[in-house]
Amino acid sequence: MANMNQFMQQAQTLQANLQKAQAEIARLEVVGEAGGGMIKVTMTGRHEVKRVQIDPAVLGEDREMLEDLIAAATNDAVHRVESASQAKMSALMGGLALPPGMKLPF
Repeated sequence: MANMNQFMQQAQTLQANLQKAQAEIARLEVVGEAGGGMIKVTMTGRHEVKRVQIDPAVLGEDREMLEDLIAAATNDAVHRVESASQAKMSALMGGLALPPGMKLPF
């Protein structure tokens, strides 16, 4: 019975740590870039875009190129959020490797 109590305590601790990590990730802000930093997109851990910065030098470029750069910077920000989230969760799980495609929380 002591093992079961210990297991339950560990599960509760893990759940509390998971909730703390999720809150930290939600507050996280990353900056995605494209065009050598001429376009920057600031995004939260919840994938909400907070700011788009456009270097005045690219404003004279064609509209399609500008749209592509904004999309690329946004995608870069999404990848940075995912990478930071995985790093945070990996640290929480003590390096436990999950099978490909499996994300936390389950």
